[in-house]
Amino acid sequence: MNPECAEADRWAAAGHVNGEPDGLHLARTVTEEVRRTGKHFLPRSLLLRLGDIRNRPDADRPPFLQAFLDCVLDKHEGRYWNRTYLSLPLLELLLDTAEDAPDPNRMATLLISDVIRFETRWAASSRGSAASDPPDPETLRKRLRHALRFVAHDLDGPEADELMSRAAGASRSHWADVADLLPRLTAEEGGHWFDVTVQPVYVLHDEYFFIRALQAHEMIFTAIATDVRSAVEALREGRLAAAAADAERAAGLFERASALFRMVATMRPGHFDGFRHFTQGASAIQSEQYKRFEILCGLPTAPRLRSEAFTNVPAVRAEAEDDTHDTVVRAYLDLRRSARFDEAEWNRFRTALGGLEERHQRWKSTHRSLAARMLGDAHGSGYTAGVPYLAECLDNRLFWQLGEQRGAGCPMGAPIASEHT
Repeated sequence: MNPECAEADRWAAAGHVNGEPDGLHLARTVTEEVRRTGKHFLPRSLLLRLGDIRNRPDADRPPFLQAFLDCVLDKHEGRYWNRTYLSLPLLELLLDTAEDAPDPNRMATLLISDVIRFETRWAASSRGSAASDPPDPETLRKRLRHALRFVAHDLDGPEADELMSRAAGASRSHWADVADLLPRLTAEEGGHWFDVTVQPVYVLHDEYFFIRALQAHEMIFTAIATDVRSAVEALREGRLAAAAADAERAAGLFERASALFRMVATMRPGHFDGFRHFTQGASAIQSEQYKRFEILCGLPTAPRLRSEAFTNVPAVRAEAEDDTHDTVVRAYLDLRRSARFDEAEWNRFRTALGGLEERHQRWKSTHRSLAARMLGDAHGSGYTAGVPYLAECLDNRLFWQLGEQRGAGCPMGAPIASEHT
């Protein structure tokens, strides 16, 4: 019997393995098999055993194990999509493990730090020539430098300076020393479970890095949505300067999101084509956090709400259609009627919105260009038209209800329609 099946049998019989009632040992054993074969090719015998564990009474399933099984069994149970491909249920639990748990922006840094450790461990090991086809030295250098810049952006000045200084002269054999400087989750923060949040569907090297980059994107958009929600709250409380600061902070995070595209551009199209055949049904179009950011800015047009962009995220669409749902546009217009601020204060806020709109448009354009390089004329893995779909999205605006724009997308004047027309 395979070790992973034996572990699953022991858990099913005793409710723990090796005295560990939280299921971590089982999750690690299963993850080893996933990394060896690809999730798409897990043996049916193992999937059935894991399904038996998943179907036990709720009280007998630790939450981390439950989230892990939800992700591992998605294909087997016919509910495979973006959230489970990226192990987001498990990552989101890690954000709530303790009072000092990392926020989403910090989690993005931790995810890309793990990419650097993964790549450097692989490059230093004898597995470098394995059939998984790791990147050539030049591609690896590009990937690592983009990843390091992303991580350094979130570190304190001296810490970031030391990291980049050490990396500047690092040879292949010394990248491991650089990796030792990178932040990581502690055991108290759920660090052990962090290690099982990559479940590739196939065996090609680049999928590990690709999953981590997409996870980081989800974390960045979680952070952006948090800032936009904070801006709505500030507007409701009459704190216009604070709302502007929130919008500026959200706009700044788009620079981090764009930096992730520069990393993903180091993925070889042949690798992407090799594993994407097994990701049909999971797509970035299903990103709830990106759509949540969008509906917090302002309600999308009626055609967009009816489009596949939102039919793929029914929970977010329901939020948008709820009469109680609040947005930056609605809160701004309500506050504007009070006329409590001078024009310079209003202008700062509108400029902040313009900056957010501009950064968003730039990000979408970069996304389309990267997709064109990776996909060509192929359809997207979420059954979309692929690049043509992304090109159409360039016409969408976050603050379209604020009427004509001036300069760098800065919303001006009175709205051409109310939010709920």
